[in-house]
Amino acid sequence: MKITESEIEKLAALARLELTAEERRALTPQIAAIIAYVEQLNEIDTSAVEPAIGGLTPEGERTASSRDDVVQPSLGQRVALEEAPDAAYGYFRVPKVI
Repeated sequence: MKITESEIEKLAALARLELTAEERRALTPQIAAIIAYVEQLNEIDTSAVEPAIGGLTPEGERTASSRDDVVQPSLGQRVALEEAPDAAYGYFRVPKVI
């Protein structure tokens, strides 16, 4: 897949990055090389590979990864806020993130 500087510019805009023309020129071949490397995975025949569902135990056995979907009562607001480091007016207070 051929990657162009204009595509790098679009990616930078989506990531809210300001790139100079020099940075775009430097990143274009680097991103193209990464994509080419990942595209090699398309060449692998995975038709006989069973989908992975959960992990493996140290002995190589499958773990039980599915469980019954059983409705359980929720904690409730009071209990949930009991261990909160900074609760106020019935809500979790968190640092402002911008």
